[in-house]
Amino acid sequence: MKKPGILIVISGPSGAGKGTLAKALMRKREGIELSISATTREKRPGEHDGVTYYYLQEEEFLGKINQGLFLEYAKVYDHYYGTIKEKVLQALENNIDVILEIDIQGALQIKQSYSDAVFIFVLPPSLEVLKERIFCRDREPLEEIEKRLNEVKNELTYIDEYDYVVINDEIEEAVRQLECIIEAEKCKSNHRFFNFDFKGE
Repeated sequence: MKKPGILIVISGPSGAGKGTLAKALMRKREGIELSISATTREKRPGEHDGVTYYYLQEEEFLGKINQGLFLEYAKVYDHYYGTIKEKVLQALENNIDVILEIDIQGALQIKQSYSDAVFIFVLPPSLEVLKERIFCRDREPLEEIEKRLNEVKNELTYIDEYDYVVINDEIEEAVRQLECIIEAEKCKSNHRFFNFDFKGE
């Protein structure tokens, strides 16, 4: 009796702490990994190809789209982001839970093509906290920060497309909620079984 891994799709506003929660969750649980996305944006200081992202030229990225090699892709803030299909599906078949930390555009594509995925929307405790987190990053121009803040209202209109909402106020509590969601999903009767070989009279 073999269950596949669970595909966990996490979205939310920039600065909500999605990446922090994903890393904390992986430290607490075995058999779970974060999918590394491909992107056309420039590499930032301290980032590494194949670790933070797979960095591709736009022409190469568009070529992979045409070949159907992405599980999902989206253009966000003038750059393309996408999830490489083969790596994710292989992990799921090996009973590894996979986290996709992706934009809402990509999440909606996953919802259409992979109905077994679990969709989680991460929110900060307040808009004021969100602003503080984004400004404290000190990595992007003010113009880019303002663009992200203006996008928040639009992103919030998609909450109903998600199965769960997690408020990231205290990291430990938010991670505990994520663990509870995963355990509940694994216990669902409609979570598919692979290689179920019933032997007997």
